[in-house]
Amino acid sequence: MSPTTRTLARAVERAIRYGIVTVFGEGFRRRNPGAVVNAAVTFAATFLPDAVETLWNVEFRPWQRVYAGVAMLAHAVGMLGPYDETWWWDHVTHTLSATLLGGVVHAVSRRRDRDPRPRVLGVVAVGGVVWELAEYAIHAVSRRLGIEPILVTYSKRDTLLDLVFDAVGALVVLALGDRLLDNFVPNDD
Repeated sequence: MSPTTRTLARAVERAIRYGIVTVFGEGFRRRNPGAVVNAAVTFAATFLPDAVETLWNVEFRPWQRVYAGVAMLAHAVGMLGPYDETWWWDHVTHTLSATLLGGVVHAVSRRRDRDPRPRVLGVVAVGGVVWELAEYAIHAVSRRLGIEPILVTYSKRDTLLDLVFDAVGALVVLALGDRLLDNFVPNDD
């Protein structure tokens, strides 16, 4: 990878982090706890590629770092209105999240010389169900306490669609994972 590509990717990562910090500030200004908490969590998550590189002794490709950051930014921005106002926003963010989770499972499976297919599908499906249950629980507790929830459930249809788009993300990983995530698998050379 050229130094220019690496430098550009790092600049885009910084811009994504600045965007998330902006969401944090705007969420604070609007007194929107969901946006504030989501921005804080997604900001922290933008540093995960650095941790993974250190722990696994691997190197992310520049586009992989940017992709992960864009997924985090999309979640954070969504809390400022797009989740409510743009019908497809939730579908995109669920697909992005599922590709990130599925990508991790795919890479770990390949590093252990195992077939990633059942693991990717299983972990993404279980992860999606756990997320939906957490959304419901947080929403229910928040309503009971009379405070604004940091996560919102919309309807049974929305929950079903969330799980469908989680599955779409898993299928994308299965279709493209071997080609796009090969940098996480050690060479036998």
